[in-house]
Amino acid sequence: MEESNIPVIDMEKIDCEEGECKKLREACERWGCFRIINHSISETLMAEMKKVNQALLDLPLEIKKRNTEVIAGSGYMAPSAVNPFYEALSLYDLGSSQAMHNFCSQLHASPQQRKIVERYGEAIHGLVVKIGEKIAESLGIVVDDFKDWPCQFRINKYNFTPEAVGSTGVQIHTDSGFLTILQDDEKVGGLEVLDSSGSFVPVPPFPGTLLVNLGDIARVWSNGRFCSLIHRVQCKEATKRFSIATFMLAPRNRNVEAPEELVNKDHPRLYRPFIYEDYRKLRVSNKMHTGEALELLRLS
Repeated sequence: MEESNIPVIDMEKIDCEEGECKKLREACERWGCFRIINHSISETLMAEMKKVNQALLDLPLEIKKRNTEVIAGSGYMAPSAVNPFYEALSLYDLGSSQAMHNFCSQLHASPQQRKIVERYGEAIHGLVVKIGEKIAESLGIVVDDFKDWPCQFRINKYNFTPEAVGSTGVQIHTDSGFLTILQDDEKVGGLEVLDSSGSFVPVPPFPGTLLVNLGDIARVWSNGRFCSLIHRVQCKEATKRFSIATFMLAPRNRNVEAPEELVNKDHPRLYRPFIYEDYRKLRVSNKMHTGEALELLRLS
C-alpha cells in the first residue's frame, strides 16, 4: 500500500452519492483508514487549535500535571521509557460541557484559548459522530446513539532531538476505541501505517485534510468485517511535531458487541460481549498494544 492509495472520502458527497458510501465501506474493510476532505472544519480553526496545542504543551510541568485522569490514559502523559520523546494532554468525554470546562480550567487556559478549544471540540465531536453514522450506514445499519458514545480528545507533542532521528516517536499500536480522527502536523511527517504485505509505509502530511482510522472496537462491532489499523510515529527530523487526535471510544455503560443485523449463519458472532473499560485494562495488563487482546475475547 503506497500512501497515495489510501482512500479519500469527500464528506460533501457522502450524503448524496452511493459510490462514496461504497468507497467508505471498502476503505474500512481493506485499509482500516481513509482521508477525509470537505469535512466542514475550516483550516483557520485547525490552525488556531494547533497554536493552542503548542501553547498548552509548552506550559510548566506542574500545570500540565493538573490534567488528571478520568479513565486510564485520559490525563497528562509525560515522556516515558517506551515513548521518551512524546507527551500529551487529554480531555475525556468531549461532548460534556463540564468536562470541557474542567480541562480548560486545569490548564489555566485564557478566555481566547478556551473559546478556540470549545469551538474545535464542538466541531470535531459533530464530525466524529457523523463519520460513525456513515460507517454504520455503509453496512445498512442506522445507529442513532453514536452522539452518546464518550469521546476522548488528545493533543500531542513530539520533542524530536538530533539523537532521536530514525527512532520511534510512539510505539506500534492500534487504537482501542471505535474510530479516531487525526489532525496531523501539516509540516512534519512521521506517521506510518502497516500495509497488507506487513510493511510500514509513510503517510505524509496533507494540509487541510483529516485522517480517520479504525480501532479494535470497530473490528468487534462490525463482527470482523472491518480491520483496526496498526500504526506508529517515526522521527524523521530534529524538530517539534504536533498533532490532535479525537477518539470515539465505545458505548457508554453497556456491552460492546456486534449488532444483530451483522450476525447470521455466514457470519457467526466472533467476540463475546464486554465492557470497554475492561478491554482497555486487558490490553494494558497483557502489554498487548496491537489488538492481540481481542483474541482473548474470541468465541470458539
